Amino acid sequence: MKRIIFVALLGFSGATLAEGGMLQGSCATCHNTKGPAAQTLKTAFEKKGPDLFYAGNKYRQEWLVSWLQKPSRLRPAGMYYGGHIKAGVKGDEIDASTLTDHIALSKADATSVAAELMKMKPHDDLIAKEKIESGTVPKQMGEMAFNKFLGCMACHLIEPEYGGLSGPELYTAAKRLQPQYIASFIRSPQAWEPKSMMPNKNLSEVNIQKMVHYLETLSKEDANAN
Repeated sequence: MKRIIFVALLGFSGATLAEGGMLQGSCATCHNTKGPAAQTLKTAFEKKGPDLFYAGNKYRQEWLVSWLQKPSRLRPAGMYYGGHIKAGVKGDEIDASTLTDHIALSKADATSVAAELMKMKPHDDLIAKEKIESGTVPKQMGEMAFNKFLGCMACHLIEPEYGGLSGPELYTAAKRLQPQYIASFIRSPQAWEPKSMMPNKNLSEVNIQKMVHYLETLSKEDANAN
């Protein structure tokens, strides 16, 4: 595994962090912090990390603070699967030597960075269109729809080592993502990322709500397991 080490981070004070210095400095090395989203496949495939310019519309602040202190890999095969695989005995396999680890921040720095990220809300209009209804979905029924009817497991893990590897794992999705964002992204991935590899399944409102509740079920189960 390669390890990303940003020496510049050592020179940031709390005041500089509060002004967004780290975001526009070290973070911007791997993340799009100003927008817009990639408009070509070439640019999308070259991304080193997820876009952060709409982080305030996407993430839960408490999750950001926690994850930045102890980052874990959310995308088993990196941002673009095709750039991190090699031929194996049974077919393509992930080439771990091409992947980089995210730097871990102190609690103070993580808190400051998360606060700055939560200010980035250019897509309030998309979020405002979503209303999450209360409810639950039995795991078995949710998994049947997720896997057999929609084929989502071709790209996503729904528990460690169970599912696809080309997209982000989803068993912690409800802990890290705001429910309105989840609904909006399922409704129209390309409204957020024009060149997203995520297909628009044209789900009905009822089924979008069911998928949001299913992801909530997965996250609760993962939390209980840990």
